[in-house]
Amino acid sequence: MITVKEILKDKTDGILTISPQDTVYRALEIMAEKDLGALVVVEGEKVVGLFSERDYARNIVLQGKSSKDTLVKCLMNPEPCCVRLDHTLNDCMALITEKRTRHLPVLDGEKLIGIVSIGDVVKQYIVDKEFTIKQLENYIAGGL
Repeated sequence: MITVKEILKDKTDGILTISPQDTVYRALEIMAEKDLGALVVVEGEKVVGLFSERDYARNIVLQGKSSKDTLVKCLMNPEPCCVRLDHTLNDCMALITEKRTRHLPVLDGEKLIGIVSIGDVVKQYIVDKEFTIKQLENYIAGGL
């Protein structure tokens, strides 16, 4: 079974984080520059939340607030679903579906070591299924 460790192995980009004291505007600048849908919110080395495009859309745009005057800590999800390196692809799919989230910070103990997105999970799922199909095709072809 594919694990989070294997999913992270294929990711080359670093982990981008933001402080809860930063403005939402600063978070959006980083997300736009790096084409990200979310940032892990950290204080020191401790994960204290997750800030996403969805948080911005629902809490700034729809409520008429200013992203330059609002701090990340006011909008972040303070209890993001996190996974460990030994979580499986199926574990990630279940969490994403059940919790209706798109990003899962990856922790080793309390230390942030990565983030897995719904896109990463779907990509790996497709690769896994293509591999299984190829194996079955080879098995069937060998049996003829």
